[in-house]
Amino acid sequence: MSKLDIQMPSGLDILVTGGAGFIGSNAVELLLNDNRVTVLDNLRNVDDRFIRKFRENHNFRFIKADITDKPAMDSLSRHDLIVHLAANSDVRGGSEDPVTDFRINSEGTMNILEYMRKRDIPRIMFASSSTVYGEASVLPTPETYGPYMPISTYGASKMSAEGFISAYSHYYGLTGLIFRFANIVGINSTHGVIFDFINKLKKDSRKLEILGDGTQRKSYLHVSDCVGAMFHVNALSRSTDIYNLGNTSMTSVRKIADYVTSGLKLRNVEFMFTGGIDGRGWKGDVKVAQLGIEKLLSTGWKNRYSSDEAVEVAVKEAIGQMGTT
Repeated sequence: MSKLDIQMPSGLDILVTGGAGFIGSNAVELLLNDNRVTVLDNLRNVDDRFIRKFRENHNFRFIKADITDKPAMDSLSRHDLIVHLAANSDVRGGSEDPVTDFRINSEGTMNILEYMRKRDIPRIMFASSSTVYGEASVLPTPETYGPYMPISTYGASKMSAEGFISAYSHYYGLTGLIFRFANIVGINSTHGVIFDFINKLKKDSRKLEILGDGTQRKSYLHVSDCVGAMFHVNALSRSTDIYNLGNTSMTSVRKIADYVTSGLKLRNVEFMFTGGIDGRGWKGDVKVAQLGIEKLLSTGWKNRYSSDEAVEVAVKEAIGQMGTT
């Protein structure tokens, strides 16, 4: 199913939190075809480089604000749909600064829900994460897996945000679509393993430090498939629900290193593995993660790229963008 097959919203006033960032900028590009789109972003993770091209579009509006600023949220006008992508995405930094995950991801989501309640906004699409599952004993992990035992404050904060969305749905009748993302890669990305590897090799093309032992395996999803799947599900869903967004295959960190060195046309690069904790990259890193996506596939959705293909395409996109930005 291609982007052209997706039944997108049309004629709506849509608020995209975190819309200047990686996934947000990709979502905004699709939404602007037939909707009025307001991006709310504090520009802390990235500047406005990915949304500058939208400035001249009469359907586009930008507000520099923070979802943790409750008065700023309360001052917003009404919208028909919230696409909530704003978050503290530094999973690795959670052990050193756990409060930031709580403040931005949990309290920030509560501020958005309160804004929705006061303005009678009916629908929210929320970017959650596979990290809510923790180290699941069932792989691929279905949406029905439990109990959730996240091993990072990022995962814990996403889990609490999911709970508040569910509660507000019950209290006030709003519809909350919760999307648990695998590892998303692709154009406009500003962080993650591909980004880190390229930066390291730009500094020293002879060796590459790899956190962990390189055997970490996860499912990677290209951002175009991620955004496409979200709006495909949105068009079909009439009630609050949870969907895993991922791939049926996994890619190892070692394989990603191979894709990056090949993409940069480097040979004989020495891979230096840190070993980590039980082969993990850092505290809170889930070593092996794969989401069950049978529920998504049952809607008729089909990803354009496999996990390996998503990584390979994302490497080419990142090399192209990082060479010019």
